[in-house]
Amino acid sequence: MTVLQNREKAHGKTMVQDEVSEDTLSRTLEYLRAGYPVHFSGPAGTGKTTTALALAKKRKRPVMIIHGNPELNNKDMIGDFTGYSSKKVVDQYVRSVYKKEEHVTESWRDGRLLEAVKNGWTLIYDEFTRSKPSANNLFLSVIEEGILPLYGTKQTEPFIRVHPDFRMIFTSNPLEYAGVYKTQDALLDRMITIQMNYLNEDREAIIIAKKTGLEKDEIKMITGLVSRLREKCSNENGTGPSIRASLMIAELAKRQDIEIDGDHQDFQRLCLDVLEFPIKRLSGETEPEKWIMKELKNLSK
Repeated sequence: MTVLQNREKAHGKTMVQDEVSEDTLSRTLEYLRAGYPVHFSGPAGTGKTTTALALAKKRKRPVMIIHGNPELNNKDMIGDFTGYSSKKVVDQYVRSVYKKEEHVTESWRDGRLLEAVKNGWTLIYDEFTRSKPSANNLFLSVIEEGILPLYGTKQTEPFIRVHPDFRMIFTSNPLEYAGVYKTQDALLDRMITIQMNYLNEDREAIIIAKKTGLEKDEIKMITGLVSRLREKCSNENGTGPSIRASLMIAELAKRQDIEIDGDHQDFQRLCLDVLEFPIKRLSGETEPEKWIMKELKNLSK
């Protein structure tokens, strides 16, 4: 279990902010301050987790992260007994009397949710819909009643009250993604959902420029290529490559000193390596290399 005080070191994710992202962070910070959980929902590669981390950092409180998965259960959330510890005391103060006492106690380890609730931390529940709905039932009590039930803890109290500084940020992928469960309407109804979408070419170019230092014209060629391919994928009832693809191409082209030109063989090979598989996977297109080469030829015109 890890408390994240420095998101850049922990995840290597630094949010490049513009007017739109600053407005999103400003609004959602006010929602958190008012006590409402915030939920960032959208396709992969739209910056949900990065935005959640940036928002959590603004609270200036320790951050706990839970990653959704089908095996998550109450023991992970609340805690579990990890074994037994024993303590022996031998008393031979009087030589003729031998006295020995032995105490055996169960060792308990707090779960991530319990630790965050007790200490008033910010909890990021990343891709929470990858967990089974039954595992997420605990959050209904936390949000609605301000308590966390202590199932299986053998505590004298059946629950713990939520610390007044405790806040929650959720992220999720669309329901049609593999491994995603339909969550409870009662839970969704209690959070403010912000729909995250792919960035437009201009916003992608700003982010990539700050991360790579490439020239504006070079970046525009890359973001234009990825944007047009994304649009073609969407027209085929799929989703397309995200800003991550644009960033990969930009960083690798700079690192390998590859000329960013649609007619340049090395640049063509790089674009095919980065884009061919995700386009085939996301759109179902059987010959994605034709799409890519066609758009690369358009870049050189």
